Amino acid sequence: MPGRTCQAWFVKTIQLRRYTLVEGEYDAFLAWWKEWMPRVRRAAGFGIEFAYGLPETNEFVWAVSAEGDHAAFLALDEAYRASDGRAEAFDGQPQRIAEYNLRLVDEIG
Repeated sequence: MPGRTCQAWFVKTIQLRRYTLVEGEYDAFLAWWKEWMPRVRRAAGFGIEFAYGLPETNEFVWAVSAEGDHAAFLALDEAYRASDGRAEAFDGQPQRIAEYNLRLVDEIG
């Protein structure tokens, strides 16, 4: 099943998040992301697997994970989207993402 990794009794779902940022917003986005996402995502029960930037193409790629299966991840994500922490993080922020692609992925090895 996409987006899951399983080790004996442990199931973790991973979502790959790929963004193309608005031209000229790379540095501002990165500063905002570093300040807010680790804090609010972890407070909501998520882990951050990795985060990489490609400044020459205005791209940002990261992965967020949570314990449980696909349904548990989606329920946690729904609660996160409605959270006060997320609302605070996005309050007054301009739209810095021109395009995004979000997918549940499988860990290969």
